[in-house]
Amino acid sequence: MRIAIASDHAGYTLKEELKRMLRDLGHEVRDFGTHSADQVDYPDFIVPAAEAVASAQCDRGIVIGGSGNGEAIVANKVPGVRCALCWESYTARVAREHNDANVLSLGARVIGVDIAREAVRTWLDASFEGGRHQVRLDKVRAVEERYTGPRMKKSEPAR
Repeated sequence: MRIAIASDHAGYTLKEELKRMLRDLGHEVRDFGTHSADQVDYPDFIVPAAEAVASAQCDRGIVIGGSGNGEAIVANKVPGVRCALCWESYTARVAREHNDANVLSLGARVIGVDIAREAVRTWLDASFEGGRHQVRLDKVRAVEERYTGPRMKKSEPAR
């Protein structure tokens, strides 16, 4: 699986740990930065990662910050992204099964490395259940399109 990953300075160390784990699991990882613990503005790194997922350059994305809140908010501004802020395996699993979350947001100051690894593994292994959840996602997509227009095609670059 092709996975986009990005963080701000607070999430940098956890991002580096998760990159190693993802590569060890056989995934292709595309790192959108940041590339140090120096203070940065998270949208500069999170938006390109989210765009890579929305445009199908990457299959899924993981974004990391201090709390993960800002990262989830900005990722969800990109049409076609369904970013879920998760803090353990249960929320990660239902984010995939019920919401078909294609981006996972984690708070490095909220959860430890071991819990983050477990949440990521669970999220990667889970599958969207469809059914009643698809009906709800269709309604979510309709709201998105009401404000942004029809979703871009997979072959179109993200804007």
